[in-house]
Amino acid sequence: MKKLMNAPDAFVNEMLDGLVAAHPTLVREDRIIRTRHAPVAGKVGIVSGGGSGHLPLFTGYVGSGLLDACAIGDVFAGPSVASCVSAIKAADGGKGVLRLYGNYGGDRMNFDLAGELLEMDGIATTTVLGTDDIASAGAQEAGKRRGVAGIVYAYKIAGAMAARGADLAEVTEVTQAAVDACRTIGVALSSCRIPGAAAPSFTIGDDEIEMGMGIHGEPGIWRDTLRPIDEIVDEMIARLLADPVPVPSARVSVLVNSLGATPLEELFIAYRRVAQRLKSEGYEIVRPLVGPYVTSMEMAGMSISLLHLDAEREALLAAPCDCPFWRVS
Repeated sequence: MKKLMNAPDAFVNEMLDGLVAAHPTLVREDRIIRTRHAPVAGKVGIVSGGGSGHLPLFTGYVGSGLLDACAIGDVFAGPSVASCVSAIKAADGGKGVLRLYGNYGGDRMNFDLAGELLEMDGIATTTVLGTDDIASAGAQEAGKRRGVAGIVYAYKIAGAMAARGADLAEVTEVTQAAVDACRTIGVALSSCRIPGAAAPSFTIGDDEIEMGMGIHGEPGIWRDTLRPIDEIVDEMIARLLADPVPVPSARVSVLVNSLGATPLEELFIAYRRVAQRLKSEGYEIVRPLVGPYVTSMEMAGMSISLLHLDAEREALLAAPCDCPFWRVS
């Protein structure tokens, strides 16, 4: 598969150089990206991180009202401990730092070690893990679930709460509640290829679709012949609504997300059915999002995320934010 690049081993560094060149509000320091004004004295810092290959996730959400800094690893590989340490330091304004990232083993290990190292230096940190992928574990083992596109909502909630001046415990509590109220499921139609790899990450037939596949090609729930999008959306919505949340709400926000190759036209065909189904079930959609918010290189497919709202989460979603890929004014 052809790629617009120079050399595989330069892929991530050159991508980061281009990102900050295009967006002067961002600063690159080795394998971290921070806002030009970070750290902000007296504000809780919000930090994330993960492997490259998922833009706008992770570094694309560094900006006001969202992340203060982000550590980035190689394609589909978690950031190093040193990068995690640097990102936390870059976000520390003296009120502590929330580490907010997906529930993947390497990310957990390196961010946990970074937190332990920095706590010896007097920097307080807490952790919230994205665990929204309902296909990756059952409701009884929700803590084992992967973090996927729903973490974008957590970034918004955490960033807005920190901007209000809340302390670290308050930011952590509200962000964890948002994660607990969010559910995601995806479908894949084709694979992606890591730069320099000899073959795609997985194989799937030209006439096939897989329900529940993860953003790195992790196995899903079933694979079958491609069928009309209305049928696919109906099953996705049914699965999302059947998965319990602590405090369900009739007001929800919905993210219909492209995994990379799926065009906006197809996403809006899907969103049309999402809106129909949720309305028929008695739900009101607030601040819907449609577009490529969390991708997987050139993987074709989409995910649907559902965030149950309360008055506080709704207000935090409406709060101003500004980053290269998302602006609320």
